[in-house]
Amino acid sequence: MPVLTRLIPSPVVVDIRPGALDDLGCVLADERISQSGRLAIAVSGGSGARLRERIAPSLPGASWYEVGGGTIDDAVRLASDIKAGHYDAVVGLGGGKIIDCAKFAAARVGLPLVAVATNLAHDGLCSPVATLDNDAGRGSYGVPNPIAVIIDLDVIREAPVRFVRSGIGDAVSNISAVADWELANRVNGEKIDGLAAAMARQAGEAVLRHPGGVGDDGFLQVLAEALVLTGIAMSVSGDSRPSSGACHEINHAFDLLYPKRAAAHGEQCGLGAAFAMYLRGAHEESAYMAEVLRRHGLPVLPDEIGFTVDEFVRAVEFAPETRPGRYTILEHLDLKTNQIKDIYADYVKAIGS
Repeated sequence: MPVLTRLIPSPVVVDIRPGALDDLGCVLADERISQSGRLAIAVSGGSGARLRERIAPSLPGASWYEVGGGTIDDAVRLASDIKAGHYDAVVGLGGGKIIDCAKFAAARVGLPLVAVATNLAHDGLCSPVATLDNDAGRGSYGVPNPIAVIIDLDVIREAPVRFVRSGIGDAVSNISAVADWELANRVNGEKIDGLAAAMARQAGEAVLRHPGGVGDDGFLQVLAEALVLTGIAMSVSGDSRPSSGACHEINHAFDLLYPKRAAAHGEQCGLGAAFAMYLRGAHEESAYMAEVLRRHGLPVLPDEIGFTVDEFVRAVEFAPETRPGRYTILEHLDLKTNQIKDIYADYVKAIGS
């Protein structure tokens, strides 16, 4: 009987601990990613510049490139600058915009990417996707997974706490996203990748059930691991299905309808997930998710991020248009304005104030 296996694209190194940044050069040398130390390091002008002062002496062979923003033009410019040198790898040192620019640039010049995250705002740090602003708004570009992910928990604690909270909302929303995937399988026969679904769901559950808070190393470790696992789950499935369902459709609707007022990605996804769980009749799960989100300081009602009930209802109604072809509880129910208003009123009562 033949034994069938598959190769899963995933990082060679995942180093999550306090002080990890100080060992960056040694880790990359030990894993034969860069024994010469010739690295192209992309940083921002803010936190990245401060971290450069800290670790530059331990990386004498590195070249540093300051990235102005998170646009496709920034990424193309970075790739052009890097191409002129001879490097072993590209290092993205910073938040999501810097890492996504570095992902795109590394793919463009054919070099491996090392993601060094300075915050835990979302699950994109280890995903095979670079999200970049363009003339049409925002685009997602397929790229290889990072060859290494380095997360220094000391650095994470120095970032604004809202970034950690955003990451919590994004991780927890996996639970709703996988439920939508299973719904699409039951109704439309959409194929589920069981490994990807298991990884994403368990990542979300680990964050949801952890008793710690945003200031605890133990909790930050679990959150960081969950975000990395979610990125790998997306790579396994070949798309964002393990982490993106009605929760993310609602998030995209906020971004498109109210671009100047939209909240953080994870805040909107967490709110969207709690409401989507209620829509599918999982009322106890929805209430528990809302309770945990509240405990971490995340919103569970639209007015907590500056939106009226009518604006939220409009976002929910518009949400299916943001991902044509994706089937979630929103497409399944096909709710009209008054129906959404009535269910929202019940949701508010169910989760309490």
